[in-house]
Amino acid sequence: MIDLRINREQIESVAQRCRERGIIIPTLEQMKNPGLIPEFIKEELGDIGLWDVHPRNLFRITWKNEPVPNGGGFNGINYMGFPSELTGVPARVIALVGKWFPTGAHKVGATFGCIIPRLITGQFDPIGQKSVWPSTGNYCRGGAYVASLLACESIAILPEEMSKERFDWLAGVAGEVIATPGCESNVKEIFDKCWELRKTRDDVVIFNQFEEFGNHLWHYEVTGSAMQEVLKEEMEDGDSYAGVVLSSGSAGTLGCGDYLKEVFPGSRVAAGEALQCPTLLMNGYGGHRIEGIGDKHVPWIHNVRNMDMVIAVDDEHTMRLLRLFNEPEGRAYLKKQGIPEEIVDNLDLLGISSIGNMISAIKLAKYYELTEKDIVLTVFTDSLELYGSRLRELEQERGKYTATDAVRDFELLQNIGINYVLELNHYEKKRIHNLKYYTWIEQQGKTVDELDAQWYSHKKYWDDIHSLGPKIDTLIMDFNKMVGNPQTQG
Repeated sequence: MIDLRINREQIESVAQRCRERGIIIPTLEQMKNPGLIPEFIKEELGDIGLWDVHPRNLFRITWKNEPVPNGGGFNGINYMGFPSELTGVPARVIALVGKWFPTGAHKVGATFGCIIPRLITGQFDPIGQKSVWPSTGNYCRGGAYVASLLACESIAILPEEMSKERFDWLAGVAGEVIATPGCESNVKEIFDKCWELRKTRDDVVIFNQFEEFGNHLWHYEVTGSAMQEVLKEEMEDGDSYAGVVLSSGSAGTLGCGDYLKEVFPGSRVAAGEALQCPTLLMNGYGGHRIEGIGDKHVPWIHNVRNMDMVIAVDDEHTMRLLRLFNEPEGRAYLKKQGIPEEIVDNLDLLGISSIGNMISAIKLAKYYELTEKDIVLTVFTDSLELYGSRLRELEQERGKYTATDAVRDFELLQNIGINYVLELNHYEKKRIHNLKYYTWIEQQGKTVDELDAQWYSHKKYWDDIHSLGPKIDTLIMDFNKMVGNPQTQG
């Protein structure tokens, strides 16, 4: 669970550090509704870039940033809808866009959700301790960034095969960068490095996104609310919200599915993963190229009993569509097919895992035979901004992208099938849930009692976590007063 007990001996020194650095912490309510942010903070943000390492950018951890790189304010939810001419399905596929978060990915929200409860309760000492961010990519970037905004030292851990852009950026932000063996599938190697740090250093605190319920709760509160707003804006009489489709990854973003099921009880939650490492689908293993979605295990914070479907995506499809969406010949062909220019010109808002989410959404729409009155939601975690090197590598490997390539890849997109899709019954869900035992009980020190509580006391267990949002906001406001910034609500 999320421990909100206050360390009275430590909290004053934490507040003093924030006082010295001019740090004010936003509430979850402000992230959902930036209209609550005080005007003086909005004015200061006018001179601050979206990626600047400045404490005021804590208030830009929201889906509602103005989509500009410098000095932007706040507007509605950043999202993108796709016409059936592109997806090949009549259902409306709509995605929240992560590019307009600081660092260009929504993972800054998850890192905020993990570190803030410990900071504002005095459980984490930003002076004597370093925050450790084990990740397959964007989470350690977000952790290093948020830690810098909070005047904390950080250690980023990620697999050595992740994109060059990630390592280049981390070199200037994280205090230390540790590359572990393998690719995004090699999560155990990341966990092993965390245990090594625990045993050899007494100055580290591990913020493991795969087990930190602050990750789940941030998405339940903030992403879930954002998706509900999008539905209010997009749904007309007779429309139906079918469900949300998200890469499994750390399972944090899937927390928004819990929120949406409470608002729309008949809706579905689907988890996507790489076919080359079909952990949820077939208890499988392997490596793949859909960067950022760690697998070979079931995250501790994954509410498996609330899941309805597993969808596997061939990583070759994501790489081919990455080229179709971004190479000049690909975009020119899409426009010839009648895809609106404003859609084609913004396809760089999709990173590799975003393309995987789009494919999963199409598969769900086809499986359930959804119509033009149905809406499927997903998230574009990051954008092409982090994968330019992958495009160059693909050109070196396969040659210059041609009009013929575009024809073939568009045909691929139009003919995505419903293979490697599993609708979950009670015992399929239990099979997946039971996989947690091998990682979390045998390797990571969790208890069987809590594992069973997640399943057999399902509603109470997860309701208890979901109830913590308002309590955390109260603690944030109390902490800001202690720092000397009582005006936290506009």
